[in-house]
Amino acid sequence: MNNINEALIPAVCEIVAIRQDTPDVKTFRVLTPDGKKPFIHKPGQCAMLSMPGVGEALFSITSSPTNKEYIEFSIKKCGCVTEWLHAAEVGQQITVRGPYGNGFPVETEFKGKDMLFIAGGIGLAPVRSVINYVRDNRANYGKVDIVYGSRSKDDLVFFEEIINEWKNDPTVNVHLTIDREQEGWDGHVGFVPSYVKELGFDSNKTAVLCGPPIMIKFTLQGLAELGFSNEQVFTTLELRMKCGIGKCGRCNVGSKYVCKDGPVFRMDQLEELPDEY
Repeated sequence: MNNINEALIPAVCEIVAIRQDTPDVKTFRVLTPDGKKPFIHKPGQCAMLSMPGVGEALFSITSSPTNKEYIEFSIKKCGCVTEWLHAAEVGQQITVRGPYGNGFPVETEFKGKDMLFIAGGIGLAPVRSVINYVRDNRANYGKVDIVYGSRSKDDLVFFEEIINEWKNDPTVNVHLTIDREQEGWDGHVGFVPSYVKELGFDSNKTAVLCGPPIMIKFTLQGLAELGFSNEQVFTTLELRMKCGIGKCGRCNVGSKYVCKDGPVFRMDQLEELPDEY
């Protein structure tokens, strides 16, 4: 689905697998009834999941476009639609429409660059698709560093994938942290913004940042202290999106529609928006 008219039409899909990632995050693997992906997407794009009579909500597509077999959504339980999804079982039919948004510029601004991915909590969900896209097209990118933190070890999303795949990739450096000491955790303890400054990255990287607003605020300050400019930092704002095609106006801020102009923005672009953002 590549145009607005197609993206408006819900495709009937089936949940073919469910994985419990954390106590309140599940990953849903989705296919059409004939076993195909419902659409082709770019890293960082979103899609609308809905169930008639329950509601609909917009979620990041967390699988990479390089995965030709299925698409995945990693969803935190935090409302009516998400609670219903968390109660669903394999075989449940839902409707999916999309993809929406601009995605990360993996084939333009990211190409040939050293990449620094920084995420907190469920903020790793939209970043995962970019990380795996870069890993699957490794020759097109420079060094890769991932800094990821959460409240506790149990709240680290995609933990098995991080340990078994990302940390075993000799071309990727993974830096994990949790907020407080925990029995059985021998890794770094501390908040993500402090850890980024402690690691002291060279400012010749392109950074992708996603997480709670307070984490983003202090991480940006830390990156600035390390010499990063706002032109080097990208983030995603899909939480503001509703219809996905610039019709409802819910995501309008200043001269931008997050769904059409984003959800991926460079930080210097966000600086031009009103303070409400």
